[in-house]
Amino acid sequence: MLERVGVVVERVAGVVLSRASVWWLLTGRLGWSLQRPERRAIERDESEIARWP
Repeated sequence: MLERVGVVVERVAGVVLSRASVWWLLTGRLGWSLQRPERRAIERDESEIARWP
């Protein structure tokens, strides 16, 4: 992902950044954090699960 963000920065701003610099930009300057999506079934029905005994 860092490479892709670096390409966008280069295209938009004309600045070439290292992977470490892209990481610092995202986490340090923009306050982003490393997140991973939860794996859940799309069909999951929380209201039905709450009714389980």
